[in-house]
Amino acid sequence: MKVRLTDYLIDQTGVDWATHLSPFHPLIPGEFTVWMVNRFGDVVFVPTDGSVHLLDVGGGSARQLAGNRDEFTRAAGDEGVNDCLLIPLVDSCVAAGLVLGPGHCYSYRQPPMLGGGYTVANTRIVSLSEHYGFYGEIYRQTKDLPDGQKVVLRVTP
Repeated sequence: MKVRLTDYLIDQTGVDWATHLSPFHPLIPGEFTVWMVNRFGDVVFVPTDGSVHLLDVGGGSARQLAGNRDEFTRAAGDEGVNDCLLIPLVDSCVAAGLVLGPGHCYSYRQPPMLGGGYTVANTRIVSLSEHYGFYGEIYRQTKDLPDGQKVVLRVTP
């Protein structure tokens, strides 16, 4: 089955990526192009060397996906691309009636890095500003903690 990438991406028209991604600067190079953004707000970006990387906003990490855009595109439908676009979860969200409007994305009720599951029940629709603000703050507060560290999350209005 051929995957239509656009079915798993958000529209980037008018989005201020410099502001949204500013908390994640330790994970991304100084110069890059936002190429695609999956419906959960994870960013596929291309640094000046042409390689393709994924900024996993909810996980607070970045990793290389492919050596270049053509290599990534040829791999569409492979397990790695399915994982970075969260294809099965997006399909389940759409089937459950969760329809995104402009300037919105799916977000986790409980972040996976804090024990939340990759499930429809753990998914909600939020504005891009709310999504990146929330995950940027979580990243800022947890980036220097060792893996497995217990944390107490305090949400203040």
